[in-house]
Amino acid sequence: MGSVMKAVVLCGGEGTRLRPFTFTQAKHLLPVAGRPVVEHALGAVREAGIREVAIVVSPSVAGQFRERLGDGARLGLHLSYVLQPEPRGLAHAVLCAEEYVGNEAFLVYLGDNLLEKGVTGVVDLVRSREPSAVVALCPVDDPRRFGVAVIEGGRLVRLVEKPNDPPSDLAIVGAYAFTPLLFQAAREVKPSFRGELELTDCLQWLVDRGHLVLPYMVDGWWQDVGRPADLLVANRLLLAQVEPRIEGEVDGDSTIEGPVVIERGAQVMGSRVSGPAFIGARAVVERSTIGPHVAIGPRATARGAAIAAAIVMDEALVEGVALQGSVIGRRAAVRGGRVAVQTWLGDDGEVQLEP
Repeated sequence: MGSVMKAVVLCGGEGTRLRPFTFTQAKHLLPVAGRPVVEHALGAVREAGIREVAIVVSPSVAGQFRERLGDGARLGLHLSYVLQPEPRGLAHAVLCAEEYVGNEAFLVYLGDNLLEKGVTGVVDLVRSREPSAVVALCPVDDPRRFGVAVIEGGRLVRLVEKPNDPPSDLAIVGAYAFTPLLFQAAREVKPSFRGELELTDCLQWLVDRGHLVLPYMVDGWWQDVGRPADLLVANRLLLAQVEPRIEGEVDGDSTIEGPVVIERGAQVMGSRVSGPAFIGARAVVERSTIGPHVAIGPRATARGAAIAAAIVMDEALVEGVALQGSVIGRRAAVRGGRVAVQTWLGDDGEVQLEP
């Protein structure tokens, strides 16, 4: 397979389980730990030594990605955008990028999957063993929700998509490497019962024809972001990795404890911030208790609030509320004098809690 110089990051899917947030923004652009989910994925690709990346997106949200990510220069990448006209499965999404990939080996990464140690291990295995494919795997408690792999003699011999009776506990994580043989497989396999072209079927096609498909066992945590609660888990995991950085203003009546990022232009007044926590650019935190495990987006405001284990997106307002285990959308407002737990408030929503 040789070296891997290109990556295909899949950002399709409607994200229905992440409503109400995905009514107004693509799920891969939802923020965790101060950055969109896909930016964390792209950072992992860059750390693996890959600079050329194609993002496969639905035409309906392509503009959102271009507006946020641009040409990738800000991220140290060169980004191209590939449209998947309709959601016909992961293998179909990769097939849409065939012209971009050409005759090179390439990485495939699901843009809503986060790995503690990134994808460098997948790329390194390609360079050292030159297989036809590499699949990242992780043991899970309930493999019925995932594609599942069976390993014999150090190689993959069987793959099943979301089985009722799993043959192993090894879930397919969402990071792969392939040769262009994958495109032949994607053209030859039949759609699944869901009417989609599945990567698991393509991998089985390779295995059945004697091609070497190697497992890569994930080291560290793995988190996919499919539901609002997953956003909070990912937020907690990623905030645990932040390097403390205070570029905004913190007045003398405020206390900062633990690893905290306060971005340029943010103001913290008369407040306590307990890390890990993130406060975005030009956000205002006034007479509030923040943290731990809180990310407050750019230009958001927390006033007279107590916020823990929550994501407050750009330009949102949380005032006079004890907010826990919640996700508040862009420009949304939560006011009142009581505790709000597990609140999912979409963009531009408003809630007035009775005392």
